[in-house]
Amino acid sequence: MALRISELLAALSHALDLTEGHPPGHANRSCIIGMRIAQALGLSAEQQTNLHHALLLKDAGCSSNAQRVHELFGGDDHEVKRAVWQRDWRRFAEQVSYALRYTERRGNLAARLRKLTVLAAKGPRGGGELFRIRCDRGAQIALAMGFPRQTAQAIRSMDEHWDGGGYPDGLRQQAIPLESRIINLAQVAEIFFEIGGPALALETVARRSGRWFDPELARVFARIAMPPGFWYALRAEDLIPAVTALRPAPSSVVTDPATLERIALAFAWVIDAKSHYTYEHSEGVSALAGRIGERLAFSTEETARLRQMALLHDIGKLAVPNRILDKRGPLTDEEFTIVRTHPRHTAEILSRVPIFDELAIEAGSHHERMDGRGYHRGVAAGTLSASARALAVADVAEALGSDRPYRQGMPPDTVAQVLRGMSGTALCPESVDAAIDVLHAPAARPPSPRSLFAIP
Repeated sequence: MALRISELLAALSHALDLTEGHPPGHANRSCIIGMRIAQALGLSAEQQTNLHHALLLKDAGCSSNAQRVHELFGGDDHEVKRAVWQRDWRRFAEQVSYALRYTERRGNLAARLRKLTVLAAKGPRGGGELFRIRCDRGAQIALAMGFPRQTAQAIRSMDEHWDGGGYPDGLRQQAIPLESRIINLAQVAEIFFEIGGPALALETVARRSGRWFDPELARVFARIAMPPGFWYALRAEDLIPAVTALRPAPSSVVTDPATLERIALAFAWVIDAKSHYTYEHSEGVSALAGRIGERLAFSTEETARLRQMALLHDIGKLAVPNRILDKRGPLTDEEFTIVRTHPRHTAEILSRVPIFDELAIEAGSHHERMDGRGYHRGVAAGTLSASARALAVADVAEALGSDRPYRQGMPPDTVAQVLRGMSGTALCPESVDAAIDVLHAPAARPPSPRSLFAIP
């Protein structure tokens, strides 16, 4: 069976919107704007194909700087990251206004002053670091998913500015790939369209023309975006039909288990990059879940499906701020309420994605309990599939064995002891027994999913 790659990326881009703090549909609306510019320019089919994929994957590296954003600014990384796009951050007055408003917003005066002192000492280098992290990682993920280097380069250079004032390399004018110049303009136009409608989008692009944006692209955008019909598609509740209609030619992937696992693994990178405490968590859960499935005599197909589910089970955590994920002390009731929403986000995101939609309910059930006291649905054992039960055990086992902000990782014997204590009430006894067998046979553990592919 073949799947149109544009539909897959358009659906998964909702997760990237969450990570960057954008309203749902940001990447899809940016794609529509960028592709209409490309069509007006008469770009070749190859260029349009590369651009189409790059527009949908443009924020693939955004989770990788979330922790650093939180360390520098404090507060809510989603809020901080969204706000930077609402300012002409290259202007000193805008930098000062931004820092004063968004640095340690939930902290006391002393905490704010400490953060502001650090930011002032770093100066522009701090911002450059954040852009470089996300641009490099986004390009790596595009390559890992099998896209050509032109697509990866378009993503890596999308924050370069026409006059050389952008990142990561300070490229100027024609040295910036054309696809990158289009992405830069399209994403800013979309953000200001969401804030103030077509008039503000057009005004912002015109004002930044010659500094941020290629003047020719700004002129093309002004010409094609003047008719009201240009904006109608951006207001649709379902944006995917418009996005897929703008692809230059049908582009599909074969939905065999290996290809699906590769795509799931690339998004696991995005998920786990959000905090160094969850680095490779999804990969570890996938490896452990696969081995548990084998011990429970799952079929080859069921085991592959379980590994994919495990790679994507925490995609909803992209909506959780790093001030909560990385907190060293106990969570408040309000913070824990936010954490408890992440399985619901996982189910909602995956339900939109062709092929992965059949994993949505089970992947979103990884914090349910056998006694019905779990979250987010609070359902009991009778409604949980064998795969969902195995995933829940793998998730707990991997987390217990890994370092967290509030404790060090436990050795395998201690993990096994904790699992036994949860068996029957919280976790499935059969899956617990299988997990303990795997923990006591480290030589038999499967390799990390990353090693199955040519992924650095």
